[in-house]
Amino acid sequence: MDYPITAAVRFLREKKVEFVPRLYDYVERGGTRESAKQLDVDEHAVVKTLVFETSEKKPLIILMHGDREVSTKNLARFLNVKSVAPATPEKASKLTGYLVGGTSPFGTKTKMPFYAEKTIFDLDRIYINGGKRGFLVEVEPKVLKEVLQVEEVEVGITD
Repeated sequence: MDYPITAAVRFLREKKVEFVPRLYDYVERGGTRESAKQLDVDEHAVVKTLVFETSEKKPLIILMHGDREVSTKNLARFLNVKSVAPATPEKASKLTGYLVGGTSPFGTKTKMPFYAEKTIFDLDRIYINGGKRGFLVEVEPKVLKEVLQVEEVEVGITD
């Protein structure tokens, strides 16, 4: 299968991580619902890579189930900061080196802390962005802890 060789793919190969490339037709504003539908997987197993900033302007990445939102209040409380807000698309691109809609936690340009919703680790497989719109990689969730030093949080809320 022909798939894009992104910074994320190079990172995974360098770390000897087994992954299955999953391509789909990127739909503007389609989000995880669209990729899950096209790949015929549960949206809960599609993991979003979200770039946030604390009130002190410190960037961080949070990995969240596709069918959940991040409670910024709970995340701020967990991090012991006044507030947390999503980074602007421009800022997120600058920090990660990826376009919004194609943000991968693997191979980001800037080193920042990673947090992941705890229940992601209960899944057998997850589908997470491979560094390009329309391209996910299927991996075991434990990979996140092995290669990213992810800290578990409980900040997910169901829409």
